Amino acid sequence: MKNLIFALVVSCTALMQAQNTVSGRITDTNNKALSGVSIYIQDLQKGTLSNEDGTYNLTNLPKGTVVVSYSLVGYGTQLKTVTTNQKQTNVSIQLAPSIFQMDEVIVSTAFNKLQSQNVMKVAHETMKNLSRKGTSTLIEGLATIPGVSQVSTGASIGKPVIRGLSGNRVLVYSQGVRVENQQFGDEHGLGLNDAGVESVEVIKGPASLLYGSDALGGVLYFNPEKFANANTYKVNFSQKLFANTLGSNSSLGVKTSTDNWKFLARGTMNTHSDYTTADGERVTNTRYQENDFKTGIGYSDASFSSVLRYNFNDLTLGIPEEGNAEQSQSKSVLYPKQAVSNHLVSLNSSLFFNSSKLDLDLGFISNDRSEFEDSEIAVLKMKLNTFNYNAKYYLPSSTKMQTILGVQGMHQTNVNSGEEYLIPDAVTQDFGVFGTTNYEWGTNVIQAGLRFDTRNLTSEAQGILGEEGSFEALKKSYTSWNASLGYKTNLNDAFIFRFNLASGFRAPNLAELSSNGVHEGTNRYEVGNANLKTEQNFQTDLNLEYKTDHLEFFVNGFYNHITDFIYINPTGESIVDNEVFNYVQNNAALFGGEIGLHFHPHPLDWLHLETSFETVTGKKQNGDYLPLIPANNWNNTLRTEWKDTDWLKEGFATISLVSTFNQNKISGFETRTPGYSILNLGIGGTLHLGKTKMEVNLNGNNITDKKYTAHLSRLKTDGISNMGRNWVLGVQFSM
Repeated sequence: MKNLIFALVVSCTALMQAQNTVSGRITDTNNKALSGVSIYIQDLQKGTLSNEDGTYNLTNLPKGTVVVSYSLVGYGTQLKTVTTNQKQTNVSIQLAPSIFQMDEVIVSTAFNKLQSQNVMKVAHETMKNLSRKGTSTLIEGLATIPGVSQVSTGASIGKPVIRGLSGNRVLVYSQGVRVENQQFGDEHGLGLNDAGVESVEVIKGPASLLYGSDALGGVLYFNPEKFANANTYKVNFSQKLFANTLGSNSSLGVKTSTDNWKFLARGTMNTHSDYTTADGERVTNTRYQENDFKTGIGYSDASFSSVLRYNFNDLTLGIPEEGNAEQSQSKSVLYPKQAVSNHLVSLNSSLFFNSSKLDLDLGFISNDRSEFEDSEIAVLKMKLNTFNYNAKYYLPSSTKMQTILGVQGMHQTNVNSGEEYLIPDAVTQDFGVFGTTNYEWGTNVIQAGLRFDTRNLTSEAQGILGEEGSFEALKKSYTSWNASLGYKTNLNDAFIFRFNLASGFRAPNLAELSSNGVHEGTNRYEVGNANLKTEQNFQTDLNLEYKTDHLEFFVNGFYNHITDFIYINPTGESIVDNEVFNYVQNNAALFGGEIGLHFHPHPLDWLHLETSFETVTGKKQNGDYLPLIPANNWNNTLRTEWKDTDWLKEGFATISLVSTFNQNKISGFETRTPGYSILNLGIGGTLHLGKTKMEVNLNGNNITDKKYTAHLSRLKTDGISNMGRNWVLGVQFSM
């Protein structure tokens, strides 16, 4: 790998740097100039804005072809493939008005198409939209996306659930690389902060073709904050205050760019007290403190683009064990507690040839997880270091066909240094090779791909066999072939139809193979199974979208069959008053979908009515229900928008009612959960004070102070309800 990196660097410095430029004028359908249009090239992470007369200019572009997006709020986004074989290329664009949300470029899929052009339906949300919902954590915001929910432990720990699958079955990508942080455990959060994140994309379904093992259930792909436009300098500061947890979130960012170089940095501090239930009692030791730092530097010229980013996240959080005990507003975390630090370094590079391109993504993640019972001596201390790589070669394309060939891999080590061992010391090696093709004719698109993967896992023996905390040495090898086939067509100007077939796989994780002891927080003695086989799934997805100027409707349906699904099952025995659970396998199936409507009546241009419903059912082959399946959910939102003035832009007010239904489809060791409805309010907008912009949001969540318990809350077994009323005030200054 070192030789490959060296060769790439030498090649980059040897190539000539032709100064290619794309410029033009952007107008509306009445030929009126549009200013403030965002012109952006994802491959170069480079952009600019159109001037007052609608003109723009992008310089130092590679020779060959580049994909340029043109977007402006209130207008439909356009994606243009531009050939830059001459030094000056003129591309003028007309943008048509669009009432609904802008069509977004999807980065997480293979060919970076607009969502309307994409074969696979991908949910896309900006952090700006999620923050307007007033949620206190990143995962809470994600759980508002149809098809996504969370396994939570208080306010500080949330695990994403996509259509009923979670843990190691959902991959997380940040800064273009795979994030590894002991995600097998329900008490392990994402290790990411939403500050410095531009948007998130959710692939709901097997994505093993592009991402390999563990993408069996789906992918969360976080797009980092964009650099400043060329030859600009920006500073912004944001502050959020949370009434329920007496919390504070402060973030300061700075970024600047020239034609070739770009730089950004952001620091964030987040601190919360114990959260308060609707009964007015604080849940002891749900407090937490988080510090986050992100920085990046990039360079691009006519032949090469590279971005180096670094993210440090440090989180100290309490482990709630006593329920509503000590009532305190303190933010000092009590024992027992966790301390988790993540270092994430990524290098994303593109090498441009006349008619093809090579992308290389390198990542290093160091996750240090410690647990403290009653002193600053860690009883559990695990260090997980992961190096991963992903190389994709884009073959020369025609107007109809694009093809990608790629290799992907990972080297991972887990080392314990505490008194207790949750999983053994181990080394994991992944390697995969894949190819995928996109073929278009008219409004029809077919996309197909094939992939082969291998995983080798070795672990060391620990302790005295037969005693708690002991492990046998393991040496395991797993292989899998996977494929995908998708078709998309425009039935007419308003209807889009998508049909996808895809397989995925997941190799057993260390906890499932080797557990031997009490799993804290669950009060159960877990026993691993070294003979577990690879999970293999096959999913069918259907998507139908209807969109006119005043009505948007979608329906998604899926059926997901999983062979050798791994789950934990009670044995009926007990060890030291802890019930014994074994890891076993059985074939399973999950099915359901999402349906949504967005109505924008004419001539009431200020009014939006949005509604969505999601459902998932999970069953084993014997007819029993799978555990940790979210309840059916119905979300209704009424939103008003105010006409822009000289000093106020993007003004809005929302009222939403989120109804969660009874969850009676439960596994043998779960309990039923009654339904509930939560009422939320929001108001805000952007104030323009000279050259300074100030975004203001005020949200009231659960304003009726409803007492409820989510089915996937890990505090449910202790009789602890979720958070009561919470007012959130957010202010952001941009200069």
